[in-house]
Amino acid sequence: MTTASAAILLFLVMDPLGNLPLFLSALQSVPSARQLRVVARELVIAYVLLAAFLFTGPFLLGFLHISQQALTIAGGIVLFLIALRMVFPSTERPLNETLDGEPFIVPLAIPYVAGPSTLATVLLLMSREPGRWPEWLVALTVAWAAGAVILLLGSRLSRLLGPRGLIAMERLMGMVLVAVAVEMFLQGLRGAAGSGLR
Repeated sequence: MTTASAAILLFLVMDPLGNLPLFLSALQSVPSARQLRVVARELVIAYVLLAAFLFTGPFLLGFLHISQQALTIAGGIVLFLIALRMVFPSTERPLNETLDGEPFIVPLAIPYVAGPSTLATVLLLMSREPGRWPEWLVALTVAWAAGAVILLLGSRLSRLLGPRGLIAMERLMGMVLVAVAVEMFLQGLRGAAGSGLR
């Protein structure tokens, strides 16, 4: 996987367009003058967490004795489930979540930006080729920056694209992610077959 493809994968998993309505809903009780500062703060917190997980995650895998093949297959399954939710959104998704006061860390930084799926993808990239950590860090930074631009311009994009435009964009991203997830799953199976499924 190249740095560019890793950045695209992380961007798709972060799903900033899908998170945009959630951000706007969670910020309803925050004064408009502070909303940009709050979003910027939460984005920085999420980036620090993702970068930290990039370096500490492989040690956790080593401690648990999880093989690369198992992680690749599991990652493909997780990404596939995420992609299905993007293509066929659930009616149970909390799009109208409101908070009392200003949100801090939860739910904007975690889990909207640095959610389980994004953490798992970061862990997968690093565990497969740990020697390429500078490239994975660049990919993470690029994906985070692209998502940050979308979320910081949230209200403007929401007015520009409208609800139907946001849904169409998210479903298109979900279709791409389906193909990535299937390819990852097949890679894990080929690796497991080559190692004798020990």
